[in-house]
Amino acid sequence: MAGDRSQPRQASGIETSLAPSVTAVMARAQESGLTRGKASRISGRVAPELIERAKARTGLHSDTALIEFALANIAIEDGFADVFRTLRASVDPELDLSF
Repeated sequence: MAGDRSQPRQASGIETSLAPSVTAVMARAQESGLTRGKASRISGRVAPELIERAKARTGLHSDTALIEFALANIAIEDGFADVFRTLRASVDPELDLSF
């Protein structure tokens, strides 16, 4: 993952000062082999405020790391939120959930 090399890193190369969600997504992307063989290039124009807020929220410092995280986040999406939403109010109210 590209970025400010002064940031502390885990053995996996993922910065340790990042938001926990960034660390989890990038670890999963590495485990899945999605970050190997970096040969593709991507470019585009976006609002500077969008980049600044995204970097502040994630703790990422480089545009490359930010794009890599955004793509990894989409690529490894497991659909949990959608499934969870469809199950809303589907538990029988008579079910005893106490332990």
